[in-house]
Order: sequence, then C-alpha cells, then structure tokens
Amino acid sequence: MIGALQGVAELFPVSSLGHSILLPAVIGGSWARDLDVTAKDSPYLAFVVGLHVATALAMIVYFRRDWVRILTGLVTSIRDRRVVTDDQRLAWTLVIATIPVGLAGLVLDQLFRTLLARPVPTAAFLVANGVLLIAVEQLARRRGGSAPAASVDAPAASVDAPTVRLDAPTQVLRGGSVGVATAPTAEEQADGRLARLPLLTAVLIGAAQVLALLPGISRSGATIGAGLLGRLSHEDAARFAFLLATPVILAAGVLKLPELFGPAGDGIRGQVLLGSVLSWVGAYLSIRFLTRYFEHRSMRPFGVYCIVAGAACLAWFSLS
Repeated sequence: MIGALQGVAELFPVSSLGHSILLPAVIGGSWARDLDVTAKDSPYLAFVVGLHVATALAMIVYFRRDWVRILTGLVTSIRDRRVVTDDQRLAWTLVIATIPVGLAGLVLDQLFRTLLARPVPTAAFLVANGVLLIAVEQLARRRGGSAPAASVDAPAASVDAPTVRLDAPTQVLRGGSVGVATAPTAEEQADGRLARLPLLTAVLIGAAQVLALLPGISRSGATIGAGLLGRLSHEDAARFAFLLATPVILAAGVLKLPELFGPAGDGIRGQVLLGSVLSWVGAYLSIRFLTRYFEHRSMRPFGVYCIVAGAACLAWFSLS
C-alpha cells in the first residue's frame, strides 16, 4: 500500500512524504510504531528511500527520449564549450535550477525530518499546501492566466505569405543532397519554450522545491505553482516540474540507498523490492495521467483534497 501511495503521491501535488507520515498515524497501532520516519535508524526511512529511487526511474523511463536529448545537449555543450541549441540551453537550465534545492536538502533535510515530520505538523502543512494550490491558481487567473504556448508578442504573419503546413515534411539541403526534416514534436516544442525561460525565473521555479522539505508540502505542487506565477501554461509548468524533480528525487534516493545494505535494511529488503515495483507502476501511470490532465485543467481539485484531508487528520488526532 505504501509503495503504490508513494508512486502516486510523489507526482500528484498532494505530498508523498505527508501521506507516508499521516497514513500510519491515522491507522495507529503497529503502523504508527513501526512506520515512523523520525525514529533513529528507522527502517521505514530506508524503505521510503527505496521507493523514491523507483519513482525517479519511472520518470526517467517515461521521459526517456527527452532525457536522451537533454543529456546529449549537456555533453555536446561541455565538449564544444558553447550553448547554442534548445537542448543545450534546457540542460544547463535544469542543472542551475536544481542547485538551490540540492544545497537546501543537504543542510536542512535531517533538521526538518527530526523536528517537523510528525503527524500534527504534517497535517497542518497539508492544509497549507491546499491553500497555496488554490491561491496560486486564483492569482494566475487574476493576472490574466498563464502564458499561451506560442509567444504573445510574436509578429503576425504577413497576409500574403504562402501557407506552410507545420506538420508536413520539409525539403532541406544537407551537404548538397536533399533530405527531409519533419516538424518538431510537441515535446520538443515545449522544451524549446522552457529552454528560453529567463534564467532567474527558472532558478526561482527550481528553488520552490525547497518547500517540499516541509512534510505535507508537495514538490510538484510548489514547482507547478511557481511556474504558473512565472506565466507558464499548466502543461509547460507541469513538464518543467517533472523534469526538475527527476534528478533531485533520484539523487536523494541514491545518496541514502547504502542504508538499505546496512543494518537499517535488515529484514525489509523483500518489502522494499515489492514496494519499489508498486511505486514504479504507480508513478508511471500517474505521470501519464498528469501530463494529459494539465493540458486543460488546474490544481484546484488537489487543493481542496489537501485541505479536507489535512483538516480531517487534525480533527482525528485531537480526538484520539
């Protein structure tokens, strides 16, 4: 159950860490005792680490063609010592935008997990997460909505210009021979728009991931919200959020993965393997759903869910 929950909640803007803390606390009994991420040398923390690696791998598989382009752009940029193509620009944008959360995670992760990863603060942060999601959507609408896919200030096409089918193959000259160049895919067009983000805007969107160190605050919700405030469309904001999250989740998991091969992993490696499979499946299906969902829809339903779920947990804890 926890494995599937992690895979789904990591990508939905509802906080996977928050749910990993709240679900055992609500069930109580051995769940609350054994599944405590604040406990010293907690096997549950090692279990969650394994699930994070599986989630990151699912994201890599889903975006595999995009990551091949982006990593190729990074390698060629380093080799040629220049940044020219969209793939090269996007690669360096992702690298630079990841630096703030990487530094914050190294410094604050242990502190926040020790002090705040408890049921009551987590439930309160989940409510705050819901309020933020709804507030960002409302603010983006008041500012005139997120930017359309195409630049709004692009010059209008001449009325007497010949009509060109964008989806038709185009004849091009390559080394004296005629070749065929197809139109860029929707993913390549989206990455082109993201590659042209102002660097400061990209860094601020990436830095929003720092909020996810607070249990109950969603990483994807924070970055998508920051993207909307940066006037990205829902679709582009979600794509940028998922691309930003992949190396962060993978690095955080890999750094802690050795714990699974030490005393913390004794007796739970089988459970970690099964949970990781479920987490991978849940994450893959979730990202397929969400990339389509954000083409036309907002984060408001997730905000309402977080407020209701967080408030219900607070009421439950106060009565128990």
